[in-house]
Amino acid sequence: MENKDKSEKKLTIDELATFCKRKGFVFRSSEIYGGFAGFWDFGPLGVELFSNLKRNWWNYFVQQKENMAGIDASIISHPKTWKASGHLTGFSDVAVICKKCKKAIKIDKSEVGKIRCECGGEFITWGEFNLLFKTKVGALNAEDAYLRGETAQAMFMDFKLVQETSRLQLPFGIAQVGKCFRNEIAPRDFLFRSREFTIGEFEFFIHPDEHKCSILDKTHLDVKLKLLDAETQKAGKDEVKETSIGKMLREKRLDEWHAYWLAEQILWFYSLGLTRIKIREHTKEELSFYSSATFDIDYEYPFGSKEVAGNANRGQYDLNQHIKESKQNLAVFDEKTKKNVIPRVIEPTFGMERVFLALLVEAYEYNKERENIILHLPFNLAPVKAAVFPLINDKSMEKIAREIYHELKKEFMVIYDSSGSVGRRYSRADEQGTPFCITIDSDSLNDKSVTIRLRDNTIQIRVKIKDLKEIIRKGIEGEDILKFGKVVNTRKKD
Repeated sequence: MENKDKSEKKLTIDELATFCKRKGFVFRSSEIYGGFAGFWDFGPLGVELFSNLKRNWWNYFVQQKENMAGIDASIISHPKTWKASGHLTGFSDVAVICKKCKKAIKIDKSEVGKIRCECGGEFITWGEFNLLFKTKVGALNAEDAYLRGETAQAMFMDFKLVQETSRLQLPFGIAQVGKCFRNEIAPRDFLFRSREFTIGEFEFFIHPDEHKCSILDKTHLDVKLKLLDAETQKAGKDEVKETSIGKMLREKRLDEWHAYWLAEQILWFYSLGLTRIKIREHTKEELSFYSSATFDIDYEYPFGSKEVAGNANRGQYDLNQHIKESKQNLAVFDEKTKKNVIPRVIEPTFGMERVFLALLVEAYEYNKERENIILHLPFNLAPVKAAVFPLINDKSMEKIAREIYHELKKEFMVIYDSSGSVGRRYSRADEQGTPFCITIDSDSLNDKSVTIRLRDNTIQIRVKIKDLKEIIRKGIEGEDILKFGKVVNTRKKD
């Protein structure tokens, strides 16, 4: 995927939401009834992009790792889950309203009386509200229950079952991607703050006395990043410093296992083309009493630099809480030390809709020369991989085009488009983020070749039909497909 020239006009979140609705990426839930605040539906293109993103996450953090296993837990669990986790008493926000502009938002308890609205107005406190969605389970003698506010707790509760059935030895991780629900006081900024959302996260379990990470290597230590450290924030400043994982480790901001997983998170974001991120270190005042270090990964959205992912060193807190509440033994036998231990935990977490939103922000460009929007999505994540066009409405061309379309659909998400001029079809494909447009023309009848047009630079190459599927596959995997055919149009429109 080539770099693009960003438009001078800054994209707003409302413009992006409008674009997503128009192109079929995201709709307001219950649109015919005026929508329902905090809830969204993925449209035909959105569900493909989101599915590709989740598969990519799973491939990187689970499939490619030797010491990871996955689960898919229920959304409703035993009510005692949330007592043990502290959500029943501590999972709350303070609702405030600005005296001046009347804007209602949520703030942290520690911020009450200390901050003002962005307009300069003073906040009036409405009250404190628990964010868990309450429901009833059972038609008769119904019990109170809750929709999960996070995916983490199931991984702690199933920890020992997963360890025994998968025959895993410490250190190892348990991952899942799933729906969560929070009764947000003020959902806002499109998909960023919703009441129903998807979290991708894993709990990585380590012997409590193990501080050396055997898989932390030079690749991880050399990862460059922008850091807003705790000292800078405490001084009331927001200056971001260039640093590396290795330097953070030498400064004792985190331990080796924490460093490894923070580096892996950053490398994954970089692999998606999301380089406009910074790492924000939590101050001592922010840290939970059981956490030795926590970091937010922030992305530069149109509405500011906001959290897209996080990484916390949670210690042994969660397992000990469930041991206390359930009266069950969750210790595991460690082969190295020949002892039963309660592991400590590193927890990397990702807001998957927030990553989805960041991808769209990063990809969006209005190209003045082409006079249309181009979505420069990574080829492997693009919702539609190729579009097949017969140049004109000719039965012979359409027959070849249909054959190519049906063959490619066996492996890729492909569309067939014969409506309007080929230029207009290219524009539609650009707006969908489609990397490759395949055109069948009169020469295709004789030379059994077609033209592939690349989304990002409009270069076109001529290739044999018999090689088409393999070339598209290699292109999606990141290879330069120009070497597989003859360039027939070097004119660049962007």
